[in-house]
Amino acid sequence: MADTKREIERKFEFTKPGAEQRGVPDLTGTAGIATVVDRGVADLDAVYYDTPDQRLAADGLTLRRRTGGKDAGWHLKLPVAPGTRDEVSAALSNTVPGPLAVLVRSRVRDAPLEPQVRLLSSRRTSHLLDAGGLLLAELSTDAVTAERDGTTATWTEVEVELADGSDPALLDAVEKTFEKAGLKVSDAPSKLARALAETGKEPPARPAPDPADETAGAYVLAYLRAQVDTLITYDPGVRRNQPDSVHQMRVACRRLRSAFRTYRKILDREATDPIGEELRRLGEELGADRDREVLHEHFRAQVADLPHPLLAGPVHKRLRTWNSARRTATRRRALAALDHPRHLALLHTLDALLTDPPLLPQAAKPAAKALPKAILRDYRRLATRVDHALSLDPGQERDHALHDARKGAKRARYAAEAAEPALGKPARKLAKAMEAVQDVLGEHQDSVVARTALHDLTHQAHGAGEPSFTWGLLHGREEARAERSERDLPAVWAEASDRALRSALG
Repeated sequence: MADTKREIERKFEFTKPGAEQRGVPDLTGTAGIATVVDRGVADLDAVYYDTPDQRLAADGLTLRRRTGGKDAGWHLKLPVAPGTRDEVSAALSNTVPGPLAVLVRSRVRDAPLEPQVRLLSSRRTSHLLDAGGLLLAELSTDAVTAERDGTTATWTEVEVELADGSDPALLDAVEKTFEKAGLKVSDAPSKLARALAETGKEPPARPAPDPADETAGAYVLAYLRAQVDTLITYDPGVRRNQPDSVHQMRVACRRLRSAFRTYRKILDREATDPIGEELRRLGEELGADRDREVLHEHFRAQVADLPHPLLAGPVHKRLRTWNSARRTATRRRALAALDHPRHLALLHTLDALLTDPPLLPQAAKPAAKALPKAILRDYRRLATRVDHALSLDPGQERDHALHDARKGAKRARYAAEAAEPALGKPARKLAKAMEAVQDVLGEHQDSVVARTALHDLTHQAHGAGEPSFTWGLLHGREEARAERSERDLPAVWAEASDRALRSALG
């Protein structure tokens, strides 16, 4: 069983001569700190694990097995934002615990996790309390010795970690006090990063996110690399059920597939089509949970907006029951997709694509010439779909046509966004215009999906002997939403199809 806590902290190091001998200044009176309570000294022994090529360290993750102190055990630290990490812990064992191993699977793949460096720390801890005795933060001073392959390094590190609910402004106030005493914010993001640097074993540099040259191929590959990084980065979040993680992974799948199709004259489709099919499958497996989540939140908001007299029967309970039954299945489906061998095979294939890309002759052309042509192909495809949808009478056929147009708008938007680093403002403006079309078409498609779900809820309520009036009322609202979207589309499309937007691409 793994436990998680969020760490918001700041690390400091002594810089001025004599500062370390004088020690940490008294923080009493700083930002509401009324008392500093010494909690004694503990000896900590931590062994950090990584792949031989240090894939975790390269991405800022740390995995350690530590003894000593109050939280002995295994700890995996996942970066959330600068100065903020989620620490997932598990009990001591001789091997990496399964719940932690699965969280690094997208990075580790089938490589072994082995001891890389050992850190021995003598830690003096103090609690920073407010006037009422409430814990604001924990202050730690660590005398650290790093050992790796017979090489050692020593340093002293000071860390201030906020207690749950404390104001992050406290760290700014502490930093100002420390500056006067000869301490500065540490350049190293973690003890491990410093240990590796000072023992001559820094992780290899990540591939540069920027294109290496001004060719179309370089810009497309930079875009693909960013999407692959997103797939890898959000994998642990999906497994931990973190907000927005499924959405981000799913969007990365869509962007990759879209780029393969849009830039098919830059990357060989014989290589990218099979990858695109695997991405489609993964997106569908992830999408079931995301779609369920979005639809449930929409229904909850709609029900909350209804006056009480219009809530006929156990509406809230019926909605919870409906969502719970679907959530169990869709969540299991998403996790099964990530645990399937096909997922690791997909990641390996994407790595190989970026390492040895199947570039076509068009890839060597200047981006400013090749990319606009690809974007305009997608635009013309979208224009055909929109014109066809608008020519149809309202009904199921038109619903399908509008959904196809929505997919076309999304592809045109992604194409423009991918080219923005090369083409600048014109690509950005076109992408925003395509997003506006996508949004209005998305409202329509969401109403179609919602009406199907409301039919199910109506039948469930009826079968349980409950009134179905409220579900029918919501169904009517969804019909009205679809009608509004259809009315709005011509004006939105007229603005998005302005020839000047396309001409500016060059």
